Amino acid sequence: MNWRNFITVMSIMILIGTEVFGVAIASGWAIAGLFELGPVFGYVLMALFCLFGAWLMVQLWRRCTAVEPLSGNA
Repeated sequence: MNWRNFITVMSIMILIGTEVFGVAIASGWAIAGLFELGPVFGYVLMALFCLFGAWLMVQLWRRCTAVEPLSGNA
C-alpha cells in the first residue's frame, strides 16, 4: 500500500465529502422552507440530495484513485 497516496486521497475525500453533504442537507432544508413544503418533504429532499452527493463521492473516489494509485511501491 502506498501510504502517501492513501493519506492524500482520504484527506480529499474528507474535505470534499463534508462540503458535499453539508450543501445537500442545507439545500433540502432551504428549498423545503422556501416553498413551505413542510418538514417531511424537507427530509425527503435532504435524503435525495444526500444520495446524489454519495454518487458524486463515488465518482470522486474513482478519479482520485486513478490519479493516485493506492497500491504499488512508495
